[in-house]
Formats: sequence, structure tokens, C-alpha cells
Amino acid sequence: MTAQPAVRMKPSTRLPVLVYVLAAGIFLMGTTEFMVAGLLPDVAADLGVDIAQAGLLVTAFAVGMIVGPPVMALATLRLPARFTLVGALAVFAAGHVVAALSESFAVVTASRVVTALATGAFWATGAVVAAAVAGPGASARALAVLSGGLSLAVVAGVPLGTFAGQFSGWRGPFWMLAVLALPAIVAVLRFAPTTARDGPTQVSVGAEIAAVRPWRVWVLLGVIVLAQAGFLGAYSFISPLLTERAGIPVALVPLVLVGFGIGALIGTTLGGRLGDRRPLATITVAVSLTAALLLVLAATAGDSAIVVVVVVLLGASGLGANPVLIAQTLRFAGHGRLASSLATSAFNLGTAAGSALAATTLSTSLGLAGPAVLGAAVTGSALIPIALLATTRPASEGNKAMDERSATKTLLTL
Repeated sequence: MTAQPAVRMKPSTRLPVLVYVLAAGIFLMGTTEFMVAGLLPDVAADLGVDIAQAGLLVTAFAVGMIVGPPVMALATLRLPARFTLVGALAVFAAGHVVAALSESFAVVTASRVVTALATGAFWATGAVVAAAVAGPGASARALAVLSGGLSLAVVAGVPLGTFAGQFSGWRGPFWMLAVLALPAIVAVLRFAPTTARDGPTQVSVGAEIAAVRPWRVWVLLGVIVLAQAGFLGAYSFISPLLTERAGIPVALVPLVLVGFGIGALIGTTLGGRLGDRRPLATITVAVSLTAALLLVLAATAGDSAIVVVVVVLLGASGLGANPVLIAQTLRFAGHGRLASSLATSAFNLGTAAGSALAATTLSTSLGLAGPAVLGAAVTGSALIPIALLATTRPASEGNKAMDERSATKTLLTL
């Protein structure tokens, strides 16, 4: 008999189910992070505080998301990733139950901080686990799916939560999120690996701290802060620009923001697919395009049609680099939980700082276009640390670089 040639099977390009389970958890946590803004009037009236005080619920969550991720990453370091993920979801559910049952504004505020800590722990551990189960060739794509969960929360979760609150009061969406966390817990138990290790071979605080010492890790964190501060600082004041400068009716603003969210979904998906092969090129293009679009937004703020198109494109470019930035941070830090948590904190620090700085431009001659102009400058400044990464490479990769086709390709495969 003549031997038949072996059939070469193509490796599967499908991501593990666990990645989508983690994205569902991120969707729930993204929903609670943003939906409160739409419920503030009801919360204030029910708990006997004014709107400004009720706004502390947003601030409390933001502070928790800046400080919480690295603290929780180190606190849960010796716990199996599976246990940490389940525990974070359980605390998330409990925090919403406490808030829904409480008549005290202080208790509700405290529950928001605790919920933020749980969210930070889930984000930090979930990113490491997703990148690990997907493998080095698909880590950015897996992280893009996780980021897609957040984008989907902006597109669908926040409007649905706000809509539900109009019929059931602000407590209804809190109960809803608490209940939805339960099937997420079951899914994590079903699909998450039972092994204790999810990152570095040596699990210790010293090893985690040593893993984030390389200067490239901190340069990438700087890129995250700058890019996020410029982009989301401008986005924080997009609604008044849409209504007062572009002349878009208030009733249509949510539709424009949905368009932004759809753009974000497309951007994170595309960025994840390109980022595994050309990480630096993907980051550079996304950051450059975002800075340019912010300038276009400022220059054409009076044209409603152009503004709507620019806002949708900003959703794609502004969030397209995020999964790649996280993947590269994990790569240079050895996929540790602390590195993942610092990336999460950097995103939230950029958001908080960017919003505060953008607010100062409203009183200048630029008016409502000020946040976009400042955002373009801050986002554009992120190209400086990106250039630093592009012109240097780890010594361990020197031999590999000699085999690559061109110097350009060498820089783009960092």
C-alpha cells in the first residue's frame, strides 16, 4: 500500500470559553461603574442628599479602582486564580445587595468602594488568566474580548440599567447585577483551571515587585495614563459639546453615545487582532489617530454631522490600543497579577486626571472645545514614550532581530 501523506491540521483560532466568561464578568462590572451616573437623581432623592453629594458614589468607585487593583493583587497573590475570580464576583454581588437594602448614604458609598475593590481584583486576575489560557499568539485578542465586555456595558448595560431604574427605582438595577453575578460565578467554577498558578512560577510578593521593575513596564504604564487622560478627559465633556456647540437635541445624545460604544467594540476587536502581530504599530496608529480626531472634533464642533462621525471613530481609535497596551505590559512583566493590576490602575488614573484637567479648560477662550484641544495634546504626548520603546529592544531579542526581514519589522514585533 502507498502511504498517504499526512494531513496538516490548522491550529484552532477559537479562544477558550473562559475568555468569554471573564468578559461577561467585566460587562457586569462595567455596567455598575457607569450606570450610577444615570441614577444619581433617584439616589439623591431617596437617600436625602443633594446631587453633588450623590456624585461621591462615582468618585468612590473611581478611587477604589485606582488604589484597589494593586492592593488586591498582592492581597490575593497566594490564592488560586479560580478562587480569586469567584471571590471577587461574590463580593461584587454582596456589595450590591448591601447597597440595595441600605437607607444610609454612607453605607451605600462604602459598598461602592468595596465593589470597586472586587472589580479591581477581578480585572487584574482575569486579564492574566485570559492571556494565559489564550496563549502568547492570541493574548491581545483575548484581552480585546475582555475590553469588549466593558464596551458592551457602555453600549447596552448602562442604558438598560438606567431604563430599569426608571421603573423600579435605583435599587432595581443593583438587585439585577447582584443576581446576574451568580451565573457568572457558576461559569467561572465550570471553566476556570483548578491549578493554583496563573502567572509566574514563583508566587511571592518579592517576585511580583521584581517583575514590574523593568523600565519598559513603566514606560507602557505612562503611555496608558497619557493616552487615557487625553482621550477620556475630552470624552467626559462630550455631551455639552454635542448639545451646545453641535446643536444635537438632548434626546438624541444617547444614540450618539451608543454609536461611540459600537465604535469602541469594533476598535477593541480590530486592535486585539492586529496587536498580536504588530503591537507597537497598532498602538502608534491608534494613539496618533485619536489625537488627530480630537483636533478635528475641536475644529468642527459646530457641524453636527461631522461631530457624530468623529465621535464614533473616536470610540474605535481611543479604545483600540487598550488590549494591546495591557498585553505588552504583561509581556514585559512576565504575566504577573501586580503588572495587570497596575495597568488597570493606570487606566483609571488617566481617566480621573484627564477629566480634572479637561474641566479647567472650560473657563478658557476655547470653551467647550477646550477638552478636545487639551486631549489632543496629552494623547499626542504619549507618542514620545512609544518612540522610546520603538528605538530600543531587550538584549535577549538581539539574535532574533538578525533574522527578521527589515529594521521596520524588527521595531513592530516588540
